Amino acid sequence: MKKCLILLMLAFTMPVYAQEQVQTTGDNIITTLVTPQYINYQNCTKIFSADSQKLFLLTLVSIASNRFNIDEIQTSDGYIIFSVNRNKYLATIAGIDNKNSILKITPCNNVYKFPPGIISNTFKYIDLNLTTKI
Repeated sequence: MKKCLILLMLAFTMPVYAQEQVQTTGDNIITTLVTPQYINYQNCTKIFSADSQKLFLLTLVSIASNRFNIDEIQTSDGYIIFSVNRNKYLATIAGIDNKNSILKITPCNNVYKFPPGIISNTFKYIDLNLTTKI
């Protein structure tokens, strides 16, 4: 009984380290930290080789497939507001030319400490489905 109590006390007082999720996609192994980290603003944007309408639809499907809650959609301005764990994020799509568009995902509260999987999973889903017809 004393051993169990000591083990429980040690378990609650030991520091908690970041948990990792490991996914395999073909030959690549993707490791995504679950705990929040500080994200550089440069990592929040990515240029895709698709027009803005296709990128908007792929972003919408990516957010829905990652099971994020979609709060607001504005098709004329090209933005989506979605929430993950009580935090809201803004996904903005803008066309560069006829064949390229840019996607920017930023937190609505301007606190850039959040799980990096929110951005990386969205970008990876779009990359994987970029060649599909819509």
